[in-house]
Amino acid sequence: QVQLVESGGGLVQAGGSLRLSCAASGRTFSRYVMGWFRQSPGKEREFVAAIRWSGGSTYYSNSVKGRFTISRDNAKNTIYLQMNSLKPEDTAVYYCAADINNSAYPSEPGTYDYWGQGTQVTVSS
Repeated sequence: QVQLVESGGGLVQAGGSLRLSCAASGRTFSRYVMGWFRQSPGKEREFVAAIRWSGGSTYYSNSVKGRFTISRDNAKNTIYLQMNSLKPEDTAVYYCAADINNSAYPSEPGTYDYWGQGTQVTVSS
């Protein structure tokens, strides 16, 4: 089994920055995709960013491209989401997810096998 724990959420003013972390524990995999999704009340879960463990290819939603950066630390089994130029519409619960099958569709929630509990990000105007 894989356990995912997010951290780094909080309250920030518009234009500010936050860095989210997601630490994975349990069995390690050489072919792995980890991603970030977010969800606010009344909305569907939305893809934010993903990274392939092997090779480091990254993927971003259009809404965050140019503002957010996903990265990985292989030794720590951890991914990060650096969020800059935050906007009120970025307010959501952010979830970390892991796909152990190295899917070709990292933007799809159904791709992922494990999910964290989420961390709240609130951006004030």
